[in-house]
Amino acid sequence: MASRDKNDLHQSLAQAYDMAAAEYARLYPQHPQPFITCTHRSNEEQDKLYAQGRTQPGKIVTNAKAGQSKHNSLPSKAFDIAFITYDKKLSWDAKHFIRFAEIVKRISTTISCGCDWKFIDNPHFELI
Repeated sequence: MASRDKNDLHQSLAQAYDMAAAEYARLYPQHPQPFITCTHRSNEEQDKLYAQGRTQPGKIVTNAKAGQSKHNSLPSKAFDIAFITYDKKLSWDAKHFIRFAEIVKRISTTISCGCDWKFIDNPHFELI
């Protein structure tokens, strides 16, 4: 199973996430809050995700094969997030990801967000 441990993140990513999450909570205290869903992912896990929507059921969620994702390094050079409400329900509303990305971009010019890519991947953030 992919890691959700911030300790598996590159130090600059972990710091940027912490700062962005704190700022998001300050700006949007009544909204769903971010949490990390993935830091490091093994090559085997990456290949399973790549197969999804191709040779396995489901929709395509990545264009990266094993070794091509920044999740595959350790420390990880990428993290994914989701948003959770106070009553423990997930929210995938794009506005939360876009707001969070705007905060990350103010904090660091060395982190890109999947929300800005041709293949939209709102939960994904990585070192450039």
